[in-house]
Amino acid sequence: MAAFVTVILCSNLIGVHKVTVVNLPFYGEFIYGAGVLFFPISYLFGDILTEVYGYARSRKVIWAGFGAMIFASFMSFVVVNLPSAPTMDAARQEAIEMIFGQTPRIVLASMLAFWMGEFSNSFVLAKMKILTAGKWLWTRTIGSTFAGEAVDSLVFYPVAFYGIWSNEQIIAVMIGNYFLKVLWEVLATPFTYKIVGFLKRAENEDYYDKDTNFSPFSIET
Repeated sequence: MAAFVTVILCSNLIGVHKVTVVNLPFYGEFIYGAGVLFFPISYLFGDILTEVYGYARSRKVIWAGFGAMIFASFMSFVVVNLPSAPTMDAARQEAIEMIFGQTPRIVLASMLAFWMGEFSNSFVLAKMKILTAGKWLWTRTIGSTFAGEAVDSLVFYPVAFYGIWSNEQIIAVMIGNYFLKVLWEVLATPFTYKIVGFLKRAENEDYYDKDTNFSPFSIET
């Protein structure tokens, strides 16, 4: 849970501000947000948590991450809007505002996309585990990421940038970042297998959500 929350906070506070580029063969310059290199780690943790401990335990971790995002956004708002001391130069205040002064619209988009995407990811994985009788882990980790990242991208980019970016740019960035996130999960599959196998043996746990209440708001364990 600590690792999951750390990734969420760092992705939203650090990765969101940098747009970078890479030259791809036969394509040219591919522009993407640097945060997509690290944010998919949260889906990796979500897959592991749901696979080993079940949806109900994963639900608590997702809410912990959501609460941490709320606090981080509130703290950023307070720090940015506190009056600067006379000894602090204006350039430093401008830098703080640029880095931490996220608009309410971006904050709302991030929170909605995270909440809906993570719960979709855990729900799909839990259901697929029952359908596959616990076999073929790779189908669950990749399949759930396909669903979760799709929900995340379809919520975040329109809510954050509709009317600010052109529709063509929103669609292009949304599709490009989506496939980059899914590719990350595919490449991480061997590591997922190792971590899941280790935890199942160490914890003697391999939960199946056969009678689970899948409501995100349930407090059942």
